[in-house]
Amino acid sequence: MVILDRISHYLNQMLICIAGLFMIAMIFLTCANVFLRFVWIPVSGTFELMGYFGAVVTAFAVGYTQIRRGHIAVDIIVLRFSKKAQRILNAVNNIICMVFFALAAWQISRYATTLWETGEVTETLQVIYYPFTYGVALGCAVLSLVFLTDFLKLFMEKGEDEE
Repeated sequence: MVILDRISHYLNQMLICIAGLFMIAMIFLTCANVFLRFVWIPVSGTFELMGYFGAVVTAFAVGYTQIRRGHIAVDIIVLRFSKKAQRILNAVNNIICMVFFALAAWQISRYATTLWETGEVTETLQVIYYPFTYGVALGCAVLSLVFLTDFLKLFMEKGEDEE
């Protein structure tokens, strides 16, 4: 369990660093586009790149955000339940989310493979975009791993509470 948790943390740390680099690229691209519009020469393909970079930033950041519990949770009713009921609901939620994001990663990677095989490129810049699609699939797969480790932690905590 400890090894799986360390792997999850390491992968998410790497992905959040890469997401940060893409975010910096988005900032520079936006600033360059705004500045160059003043001289009537906007950056070609900004809309395309912002969309693909934004997808990578979002996909790479969701696992890290889940580890930090940064997602919004409305638990006004759940907090009134017993600790055992809360643990069961968390376990069910973790399993459902893990399966959902594992299936999403699988389907998105299948789509990326189709894009690769057909040689799809963006309209303006003619950039191949299957790597961005694989990146989104990777983000979903790592998020699924985070949910798996959260699920396993629930059982580890239960074992510690009973002792």
